[in-house]
Amino acid sequence: MKQLPAPLFALRRLTIGAVIAISALTAITTCVEAQMVAVIVNGDPVTNYDIEQRTKLIQLGNQEKTPSRREVMEELINEKLKIQLLKRYSIEGVDKDVENAYANMARRMRITPNQFTEQLARGGVMPETLKSRMKADMTWSQIIRGRYQSSFQFSDKDIQVRLATRNPGDAAVVGYDYTLRPILFVVTRGSPPAAFEARRVEAEKLRASFQNCDDGIRLARAIRYVAVRASVVKGSAELPPALRDMLAKTELGRLTAPEITLQGVEVYALCAKRESDNAPAKKEVRDQLHNEQFESHSKRYLKELRSQAMIEYR
Repeated sequence: MKQLPAPLFALRRLTIGAVIAISALTAITTCVEAQMVAVIVNGDPVTNYDIEQRTKLIQLGNQEKTPSRREVMEELINEKLKIQLLKRYSIEGVDKDVENAYANMARRMRITPNQFTEQLARGGVMPETLKSRMKADMTWSQIIRGRYQSSFQFSDKDIQVRLATRNPGDAAVVGYDYTLRPILFVVTRGSPPAAFEARRVEAEKLRASFQNCDDGIRLARAIRYVAVRASVVKGSAELPPALRDMLAKTELGRLTAPEITLQGVEVYALCAKRESDNAPAKKEVRDQLHNEQFESHSKRYLKELRSQAMIEYR
């Protein structure tokens, strides 16, 4: 290999060194810019990095619209004000609640918390960004409900009046409380579809011979790898629409149609059924009234907090 003349070799080394130095300087500058404070809320800083992270989190949830920097900054200001109330009201246990909610969120997506964290990382979002928002929402919810507790109590008259404006027929709809025995035909995780199908066939056989809960439960317990769980009472208003419709078509003392779950094949024994005042339509109206009150008080109190806060834009 031909050796470069000393002056050229020195120039080449100088050029490489300059490139490295410029790259390092660029990285340092980027890091410094990210940590620069954009706004201070009662002494708590919101940095450019915080804004960048929240923007990415919002984009993960709504990829159709990218929020403006100002919109994200205002959201983070509100979040700071909400979290600062933890000290004022001496609310404890929120961090534990956040971790549980984070794990439940992962569970609903049928992944582990670690896998959920990895999924966020692929979108450039740190888990703390999501947890901070969850912490603010939980704190705010507790405070609004506690501060304006009396306004969240709705009478039957309030419910009936709102029902009449929606659909007069909804007021006459009856709700039910169901006593259920969940029965699980266990399938080992990772089993092929054929294993689930075999267990579904077993569930259908039990369903055909299941005539009442006393005798039927004994039949279920005699089947290998079947778990009969404790009785649960569920109101029709709190059930998912699909299960509510399924139970409405199921005779008392019989089993629902088999459903495939992560653990195997599940059926429900309908062991008791009684009328309840908490019909689905009434629950929807109650939730609607609750949300309207919450939104109204939330806007008013947040406006009050902002008027009293020291907010310094940089």
